[in-house]
Amino acid sequence: MFRWLKALSLTLALAALSLFAASCGNNGSAQIRFVHAIQDAPALDIDVNGTQKFNNISFLGVLPNQPGYTSVPSGTDTLAGLVAGSTTQVFSSTVGWSSSTSYTVVGTGFSKTGTNGSNVVLLSIPDHIPTPPSGDVEFRVIHASPSGPGTVDVYIKLNPSTGPTLPVTIPGLAYTQSSSYININFNPNNNPIPPGYTVYVTASGSTTPIITQQVFPANSGAARTFILTDVQGGNSMSTSLLELSDLN
Repeated sequence: MFRWLKALSLTLALAALSLFAASCGNNGSAQIRFVHAIQDAPALDIDVNGTQKFNNISFLGVLPNQPGYTSVPSGTDTLAGLVAGSTTQVFSSTVGWSSSTSYTVVGTGFSKTGTNGSNVVLLSIPDHIPTPPSGDVEFRVIHASPSGPGTVDVYIKLNPSTGPTLPVTIPGLAYTQSSSYININFNPNNNPIPPGYTVYVTASGSTTPIITQQVFPANSGAARTFILTDVQGGNSMSTSLLELSDLN
């Protein structure tokens, strides 16, 4: 009987080990790119679960270089921002990342008010990037400007453009929110002149631009993310878009 009990114990132990190994193997990894948009923070090192993933990211810096991503553990993780080259913590936040998913992670808000970086806002936005239909490009906008209007309207017009005319391309985009990708016909670089598009950003309900910026994706099939940010060290929305390359 003792032999039988020992055999049973060994069988149960092996089964438990098998389940544990399977659960670890299924955990996998996620992919992230980090954007530093905290207007009053210095250059940052970014740690995930105590391991440095990015170092010395200046304001409006993006790492890794576009269009790259860096692997991180999936599941519940701790992401911390430290003053570059030091152990001084600017913020720390718990995030949840799904296996085999890519994310744009944006640090925004303010670092010098509140306690322990409590006014830093960390956005973790899944990058489910659809392939644009043939002959189209696609654009997405992330509102990460705490000093800008609470909600904005975004107009994306083919050049030549005379201004932010109806319809609104992305209406009522709130701070900390991301739009979905918007498909627009590709405007080739040689016809008309000037080529590309003009992006206008206004306070919701207004037609007075805060941002007027021309963008020039080189090929159909391109996808771009535009991020609205603050002016560094100021208290207003920047008049420039931060552009990330998603596809092509």
